[in-house]
Amino acid sequence: MLPYTEQKYKTCSTGFFNCSQFRKLGKVGGRCSAHYIRYDTLYAYVLARLQDWIYQAHTDEKELLNRLLKTSDKEAVKAHKKQPAELAKAEKRKAEVDRLFTKMYEDWTSGGITEYNFKMLSQKYQAEQQELVEKIDKLKSELATEKQTTADAEKWVSLINQYSEPTELTAEMLNTLIEKIVVHEAFKDPDGTRTQEIEIFYRFVGKID
Repeated sequence: MLPYTEQKYKTCSTGFFNCSQFRKLGKVGGRCSAHYIRYDTLYAYVLARLQDWIYQAHTDEKELLNRLLKTSDKEAVKAHKKQPAELAKAEKRKAEVDRLFTKMYEDWTSGGITEYNFKMLSQKYQAEQQELVEKIDKLKSELATEKQTTADAEKWVSLINQYSEPTELTAEMLNTLIEKIVVHEAFKDPDGTRTQEIEIFYRFVGKID
């Protein structure tokens, strides 16, 4: 099958969305299945999810922001909390190594240390300087990404706050709040119940359900 992110669904006359990739490639390449979903089922599900997010935004915006920013990876959370301290420590050490290197050069030119020791220590400090520069750049990049993630979450919450208790989906609402919707192939449970996964990717924040 094609990656679900590449699948597009179009309405047919019977009130279903079916996979356009199957119509194009299914019979030839066998890369996708003829899966579908009822229009009214998809409509009701998407409307319900948006109604829930809008209700949460109006009820407790701060809690919703925390939920959007929360990650299930506890180790990642711990790492993120340590990043500012690690950055400060790396920058302090970088400044210290720079001073040591300058002092060492002055000692060498004044005859305080031999050329052999100067070259040996130079290699050591230069290697540490390079490692610190790379670490500092990496930490700054990660912190900048986190700030952007927060800004994106705040932007999305601001957008959904523009709506209040919607009773129907509009093109404007969908285009404003949702990036794409991915519908997976349905399967039957042992008891005969038809189950089908629907993924909603919201603008700025991605998949949050």
